[in-house]
Amino acid sequence: MAKGYWVSVYPTIADPERLDVYNELAGSAVKAAGGRVLASVGSRVVAHEAGIAERVVLIEFDSFEQAVAAYESTAYQEALAALPDGFKRDFRITEGLG
Repeated sequence: MAKGYWVSVYPTIADPERLDVYNELAGSAVKAAGGRVLASVGSRVVAHEAGIAERVVLIEFDSFEQAVAAYESTAYQEALAALPDGFKRDFRITEGLG
């Protein structure tokens, strides 16, 4: 079964400290859903082409279906509701190759 991944890129974060509540809630939701953070704040980034060297978050799940279910979970939806204004995020759920 192919793994599932959340990929988030934050090209604009006006005030990173305001993400603390979201980060706490999202971290708990991801852990409860069986997700593993592979890259996050503090990871080194080299951006090419249209990329911007900003915060990138990569989370792995045992399956694509598990990744989708984690996003749709009540716990993660509560985290999304806590996101503050003043930032932009590019978020995807993708299936691994193997």
